[in-house]
This record gives sequence, C-alpha cells and structure tokens, in this order.
Amino acid sequence: MSGRIKLSGAVVTAALLASTMLAGAPSSSAFAQDRQVPETRQQVSLSFAPVVKKSAPSVVNVYGARVERRPQNPFMDDPFFRRFFGDGGFGVPREQVQRSLGSGVIVDADGLIVTNNHVIDGMSEVKVALADKREFEATILLRDPRTDLAVLKIKAKELSALELADSDKIEIGDLSLAIGNPFGVGQTVTQGIISALARTQVGVGDAQSFIQTDAAINPGNSGGALVDIHGRLVGINTAIFSRSGGSVGIGFAIPSSMVQVVVASAKAGAKTVRRPWFGARLQVLTADVADGLGLDRPAGSVVASVVEKGPAAEGGLKRSDVILAVDGIAVDDPESFGYRFATRPLGGVTSLTVLRGGKRIVVPIKLSPAPETRPREPVTLTGRSPLSGLTVMNLSPALAEELSVETGNEGVIVGAIEEGSPSARVGFQKGDLILAINGERIATSRELETATRERKRSWEVTISRGGKTVTSVFGG
Repeated sequence: MSGRIKLSGAVVTAALLASTMLAGAPSSSAFAQDRQVPETRQQVSLSFAPVVKKSAPSVVNVYGARVERRPQNPFMDDPFFRRFFGDGGFGVPREQVQRSLGSGVIVDADGLIVTNNHVIDGMSEVKVALADKREFEATILLRDPRTDLAVLKIKAKELSALELADSDKIEIGDLSLAIGNPFGVGQTVTQGIISALARTQVGVGDAQSFIQTDAAINPGNSGGALVDIHGRLVGINTAIFSRSGGSVGIGFAIPSSMVQVVVASAKAGAKTVRRPWFGARLQVLTADVADGLGLDRPAGSVVASVVEKGPAAEGGLKRSDVILAVDGIAVDDPESFGYRFATRPLGGVTSLTVLRGGKRIVVPIKLSPAPETRPREPVTLTGRSPLSGLTVMNLSPALAEELSVETGNEGVIVGAIEEGSPSARVGFQKGDLILAINGERIATSRELETATRERKRSWEVTISRGGKTVTSVFGG
C-alpha cells in the first residue's frame, strides 16, 4: 500500500505517565505495575495546562490571500448586454481570491514570526491573528523553499516569544505538545511523543532532517509549534504521511536548529538564507559498496565529485571518500549530511569523519558562504524561440546554492518561467541549466539572449537537469 506526504501541521497522543511526570509526581519506577484508576483528586487533576499557558500565546494563525484576475466576457463591454444580465457576467466574478490558512510561531518579541513557506507561497497579502484576537498585516521578510520555512514581521506590542530548544538534544520517546489551528476551528493543543529523529526522504524541501511524531497533524496546522514539556520550541509542524488526507499518526516537524538558521538570516536583513558552502556532490552509500568497504551497515555518503577551490577540496576531501559523521554526529545519507552541515555556524570549521582506504580520518572543512563568482545578469528571453518566457541568469556557486543545483557545472540557469509562455508549454523547469543552442556552447545569459534573437526553422537545445544532460529539438 502506498501513501502520500501532505503538507499540513499539529500533534496528538497522551498517557497518565506523561501527565504525572510533568506535574512532578513520582518517577516512572512508581508505574512499573499495571495502569490503575486514579485514587485522589490530585491525581485526576494532573495537567499540561502550565505548559500550554506558557507557550500558547506565542502561536498565531496565518492567513494568506491573492487576487487572480479572470478574463472578462467580451459581451460585458456591451451596455445593452449588461442591462439584462448585470455586471456579474453570468455569475462569474472578474476577480477570484485564492486563500490559504496556516499557523505560525512568534520567535522574537520584536514581531518575528516563523511559518511554513507553503502556507504563504504565492500570496500577496498575509495577515496574522494572535491568540488574544488581535490581527495585524504581516510583511514577508524571507522565504526559504529549501527548508519550507518563511519569516514574517508584524508591528505589535506586548508579544510573547517562544524560546527555541536545542533540537539535537531531544530523544525518541520524549513528550511533545503541538499548538496550531487545524481546519480553521481555532487554536488547538494536542499531545504526543517523539517517534523518530533525522527522517529524510520526506519530499518537503531539500535541506531537511525531520522530527517524526505520532501527532494528528491536519490542514491549518502547518507552521504551528511542536514544544517540549518545558514549553520550548523543538520544531515547526509541516507535513503528514497519509493515504486519505487525514492523520494516521505519522507527522513531521522541521527541527528548531534549522529554524534558528533561517531566523538568523532574516534578522541580518538577508533575503535568502546564508548557509555554509560544501563544494562537493554526494551519493548514497549502497549495501554492496558498504560491504566492500568493510562497513557493517550502509550508513554514510560517498563523495562523487569535488568542486575545484571549494571548501571540500581545500579541506582535503577526495572523490570516493565516505562521510560518516559531522562533528561526531553520524549522518546516514546525503540528506542528513546536508541538514547537519547547513546548521553549522558560518565562520568556523566543522570536522568530518571520513572513511578512506579502510581507515577513518578527520577532515576539517571551513564554513564559508558560497561565492558570487560572476554577476547574475538576469535576462528575460523574448522573440519566437521555444525559450521565450524564460528568465535566465549566469550560474555561480551562490546561485546554485539558492536554487539547489550542482555547483560543478558552468552555463546559464533558468530562474523563472512565465506562465503560458512557449518555454512553459515545451516543458522547461526552474533550475534547468542551458548548456548549448544549436551546437554552440552558451556561457552567459547575454550570449543566450543573442542566440535566441533571430527566428530559426528548428532549435536544438542541450540542458542539464537533475545531473543528466538532455538534448531536444523543437520547431521554429
């Protein structure tokens, strides 16, 4: 049976043991026997209420909206027609408002709010409703599709900010509470435990290592808070695994360590998240390769290529090295490595545990941002070519990091595609790397603009997508 990852967000499940521990009652050793009926009023009244009172004011509702203009019926230009049918045009509005609903968390008393990027994606207007019923217009400071996080700003006084916990210190089995606005019914609190850590391959963003919970995460909870029993933020609820769209007890939250990185970039005034640049491409370590290397399990990442003069190359990393850990923390695959490396602070050095030639060594890697080695020079292509409607830019390590593409290639990258344009119809995608036109190598966006200026009978276009090079021929 197959399931789907759905973007949403919240959390559920409770036990008498959890409530008792929270209230400072006897430890788990007192509950070694079978569950019993509470015998005193004190046992019955044990509650998570103190935690909720501390954290709930920091959780907000986020509303997004955009107005889509629809083509007007040409008959509506005729006054005689409007006299009989009115200005509604057969009941079809000229403008249609698309809305989204989610949750968010106040992480700074100055008005910074974290939510999921998919909650506000494409929205031109965003409003925030606080737990005390106040509502404010929000400014979008930063969007980060790689982590599915966004940072908003509101101008308000007397805000309660949620303290960020160290998500690296939580353990499987820890109690957790989730606060959000499922289905728009209003602020709701649910309880659960941490089911797993470092979940990858979830399909939400590409810089992730999710906290898994047995939470009942539903639409409207996206961007809500997953807190520990001390009322500190450990994650932002984001998605569920579901066959039907409802919760089956497999929910995912973005760890607070990643939230902290995104918030720090927003506070610094950056429009994109500044992360360390690795400068190498990794592959999954298969069982066969692990066995040949003498490893007892296929956990780690194989270095497939190293960018010349990048941090990995300067640190001494080589092709075929197997990365096993970052600063002593094991990484099982390229995704978990990417998350762990991305949360390291810029300006320092991180230590990679590497298997090379059957021996374990430590390789130091400088934590520096990707350089902008050449100007982007964005160009929007026009004319009669199949590339018309593309906005292209010169590729550099910094741009490659932003768009999550390999940094070892040269060429011109697609940054945006105009809806309904010839390039959209033939199937170009954001992140495509255009290498050649009609057999001629393309090195800059200006060269591509010149190459597509004149009309031709046919167009041979070579692109790189997902590590594969493809050549297609289109009619002129």
